[in-house]
Amino acid sequence: MNEMTARSASPTSAASRQTVLGQTVVLKGEISADEDLLIEGQFEGTISLEQHIVTVGANGQVKAEIKARQAVILGTLTGKVVAREKVEIRRSGHLVGDLTTGAVAIEEGAYFKGSIEILRDEAKQGSRTASPQRASEAGDKIPLA
Repeated sequence: MNEMTARSASPTSAASRQTVLGQTVVLKGEISADEDLLIEGQFEGTISLEQHIVTVGANGQVKAEIKARQAVILGTLTGKVVAREKVEIRRSGHLVGDLTTGAVAIEEGAYFKGSIEILRDEAKQGSRTASPQRASEAGDKIPLA
């Protein structure tokens, strides 16, 4: 614990801060934080870490609605996951629920039952398609190189 506190206090490791819910922890409620979270115990409720990574460890058992930048599932998760960048379900992972994310990686041997909605970056998509459409509507030629 002292080692983790020391790491959290150093300015160079601010991006790598992580809270750990250990194997013997049983918790119900809401979690929101400005750091990564590793769950090895049992959790039920909501998790909001929109700029960070939520990891359900190999021993973790989670029933939750999760909002995060990324989610990594090695244990058991039942619920809804909204991850802006990516959801990874590793070989030992077991996920029952719905995913809304930018990308999904499911390792061989992992279990998944639910739906997947892939998010698209509308701002980037719109700017890529808007310029060529305007140019072609104006009669200009668009270089294809």
